[in-house]
Amino acid sequence: MSNSERFDQKELEKLRSLIKGIDTAMLTTMTDEGLVSRPMKTQEVEFDGDLWFFTKKDTDKFHEVLQNQEVNVAYAGKSYVSVRGKAEIVESLDKKKELWNAAYEKLLKTSYDDPNVVLLKVEVESAEYWESGNLMKMVVHLFNRAAGKEKDTANINQTID
Repeated sequence: MSNSERFDQKELEKLRSLIKGIDTAMLTTMTDEGLVSRPMKTQEVEFDGDLWFFTKKDTDKFHEVLQNQEVNVAYAGKSYVSVRGKAEIVESLDKKKELWNAAYEKLLKTSYDDPNVVLLKVEVESAEYWESGNLMKMVVHLFNRAAGKEKDTANINQTID
């Protein structure tokens, strides 16, 4: 199923504009002890419904995603965005090469063709965002029909106390 079938174009554009230019996101995974968050460098690619991050196989987050694919990704910048989705490990050399840049070489101290380097693909299922200067919270739910759910988009505005 393509991302255009999963998402309303207006919602995609809104989320894209909110996370564009934010260099670091916080990825939250589940461990046996509970939730753990860590900073992740964001991709300089246009958001299309999936988020991409580089990591290594010898990290805790890699093993946590293998055990539980449910993750959250939080962004803080001109607005605050919290995204919930399912993470998947992607080892495609072509995709790694496409997304790789010099910052990763320095950060991960290796190259994209290192077999220890993998991508975490987060398929976005829902997002909440709060825009700076606005006391409104917008909730957007995006569901994947392939998971047996009808496409359901709901926008709920709530005043933040």
